[in-house]
Amino acid sequence: MEAGNHTEILEFILLGFSEDPELKPLLFGLFLSMYLVTILGNLLIILAIISDHCLHTPMYFFLSNLSFVDICFSTTIVPKMLLNMHSENKAISYMDCLTQVYFSMFFPILDTLLLTAMAYDRFVAICHPLHYTVIMNPHLCGLLVFITWIIGFMTSLLHISLMMHLTFCRGLEIPHFFCELTHILKLACSDIFLNWTLIYLMTGVLGVFPLIGILYSYSHIASSVRKISSSGGKQKAFSTCGSHLSVVSLYYGTSLWVYFSSNMTHSSQRNSIASVMYTVVTPMLNPFIYSLRNKDVKGALGRLF
Repeated sequence: MEAGNHTEILEFILLGFSEDPELKPLLFGLFLSMYLVTILGNLLIILAIISDHCLHTPMYFFLSNLSFVDICFSTTIVPKMLLNMHSENKAISYMDCLTQVYFSMFFPILDTLLLTAMAYDRFVAICHPLHYTVIMNPHLCGLLVFITWIIGFMTSLLHISLMMHLTFCRGLEIPHFFCELTHILKLACSDIFLNWTLIYLMTGVLGVFPLIGILYSYSHIASSVRKISSSGGKQKAFSTCGSHLSVVSLYYGTSLWVYFSSNMTHSSQRNSIASVMYTVVTPMLNPFIYSLRNKDVKGALGRLF
């Protein structure tokens, strides 16, 4: 069956988590609650930043974009997962699956690059405080976000362009709760060498290099903080980085867990559980991390209500 010419309607079957009818209502309620908390929490962060002039700074500009991306990422994955739990029909059309593959790559790329931009913002704020307003001007902040979206758009489009030429001649059952790129490639019967080459290349460029940039920024931040004589100054410097470091640790920790679990185990259920961490749990926890560890955000939320 040829996937690229659309002469036939091609569908995939998302197997999801469990076929146990007793577990389905529990899982449905759990993931629906987590999705609603994700949407509400991130919307509140965005509204607080927009409504409070004290938060109209580069750091919170990047944070509002991060919250928006988390909303979009969860919406790409969770509603279809909930629909499959509620319905006996777990089929997803070829184009819908391709769309889900695109956005499930696009938004994590944005997450990675936005976290890197936020690390650079903290580096400038602590290591070059006198030049902060000059360096982190609105033009540069807007340009960084624009470049982030362009890189995410072009990278995801390149993956999809290569997928459009694949043929699928095996059973089209996906042992996952969403159309994940590597699971789709395993169903292809055409040559996927270029697809895997691009995956490894982009993982290195857009995964490893941003992490190196974040670690480099924080190595300089730690060096600058050690030079501060007052304990109050040190505490203030670390408090501005604590939330960001927590989110970076959560994001990269769950991503590495998914990577190693998919390579070290062939259990589809374990892979799905690991994927839940970065597709559902991480976007839900980000607003709590920033609201609980950040006095400015807590104050803005209080004024919002």
